[in-house]
Amino acid sequence: MATRDLSVLFVASEIEGLIKSGGLADVAKALPQALFALGHDVKVAIPGYRKIKDLADAPVLLETKLEHWPHTPYRVRRMSVGDLPVLAIECDQYFARDEMYSQYNQAYPDNGERFSFFSAASLDMLPKLEFQPDIIHANDWHTGFVPYLLKHRYAEHPYFANTKSIISIHNAVFKGVFSYDELPTLVEMQGRYAPDAAVSVSHVTMLKAGVMTADKINAVSPTYAQELKTELGSHGMAREFRAREHDLVGILNGCDYSDWNPATDEYIPRKYHAELSSMLEGKAACKQVLQQRVCLPERDTAVYGMVCRLTNQKGLHYLLPILERFLKLDAQLVIVGTGDPILATQLAEIAARHSEKFAFVEAYSNELAHLVEAGADFFLMPSEFEPCGLNQIYSMAYGTLPIVRAVGGLKDTVADYDTDPEIATGFAFLEPEPIELLSVMQRSLLFYLQNQAEMQRVQLRAMKQQFCWKKAAEEYLSLYRSAFH
Repeated sequence: MATRDLSVLFVASEIEGLIKSGGLADVAKALPQALFALGHDVKVAIPGYRKIKDLADAPVLLETKLEHWPHTPYRVRRMSVGDLPVLAIECDQYFARDEMYSQYNQAYPDNGERFSFFSAASLDMLPKLEFQPDIIHANDWHTGFVPYLLKHRYAEHPYFANTKSIISIHNAVFKGVFSYDELPTLVEMQGRYAPDAAVSVSHVTMLKAGVMTADKINAVSPTYAQELKTELGSHGMAREFRAREHDLVGILNGCDYSDWNPATDEYIPRKYHAELSSMLEGKAACKQVLQQRVCLPERDTAVYGMVCRLTNQKGLHYLLPILERFLKLDAQLVIVGTGDPILATQLAEIAARHSEKFAFVEAYSNELAHLVEAGADFFLMPSEFEPCGLNQIYSMAYGTLPIVRAVGGLKDTVADYDTDPEIATGFAFLEPEPIELLSVMQRSLLFYLQNQAEMQRVQLRAMKQQFCWKKAAEEYLSLYRSAFH
């Protein structure tokens, strides 16, 4: 397997360009495209959700039913994202719905059945389509049964004799826990005995099924791979990750800069690049427009930005207790996001009391996200956990220094100024305490006020960082090839 091109089936529950809810979709597009660009034969399998635009017009490659009980009928349609072939597995009883995973904030009650069917069909279609992958790359809990079925159902099947499986962990907090009764699509679950998937006598987790049976396991940053072996970092699966630690590899996600580049960004009032006068003029113009947009006084002061889902995972429970103390200082803060209504109410109440310094915009706005990245001086990401994270990478590209908690991919991408000023690209703290976040925010503000020339040097260094998918894809190829040894 040393040099020849590989054939890869990448199995994911969403893909940017067709249907997306989060960062998994970005990886499901960018990594296969990078592998494809390196000359490998890559196809992506996704569920054929009714929500996908033009799905009904896509050519049908296969009309069939599962070979195994319960012989569910399904279709495979050919779609694409750029040059990348996408196989959409269509089954109306599971995917002809208004949303992908949930409706009115409630998960669909048959999600276990839906995604175990998707896993089964992803393998069932391959001999029929005469696509024989060397590697099947599963992602997160939705596809955890792919490695499981490859190991159990297809163990003696000659078509899959030389096929290896990988599972990527993008966020281990979501495990796909279901009772045996909720998995009627898998004959393997009908005996109510599945030791490498079970978490109790009555329930299995689809993530565990994948982790315990894949040939190799991947986490989306080196630090996150280490954290998965701890009780805190794995959200209760440390034993499984430790049992497989010799097959667990952390590879940092790349970043698709095509949408996040201040030199080409259509959403910002003035484009700029990594040269001192361009950066200073561009950021000043963007700061002024940001202040206008969110109704903050237009003045030359340090602006802190935050764009995120309103959840404790993003560290809002570290920020809220110290926010009013921070707002006594000479700085402004802009937070944009939607999510937990309780957190939103707390932020709105503080913003009402400090309207000269703090703007909270309860919205999901791509345009405003770009304006915050360009117009702020610092970007807050005090996450409780962050498998990889992208906003800190976008922030650096815009010369906006990230303030992060040193966990997961945040630790792997942001170099802290106080630890090592020569390579610094932002600020970091570790202890999960509000007072630690306040301390690092105060340090960054002093830095802004007292060391302007040094601050500009760090900003330009941050702008020159490159986290490219080609490098990540080459590391994935090494991981794929290691599965054959």
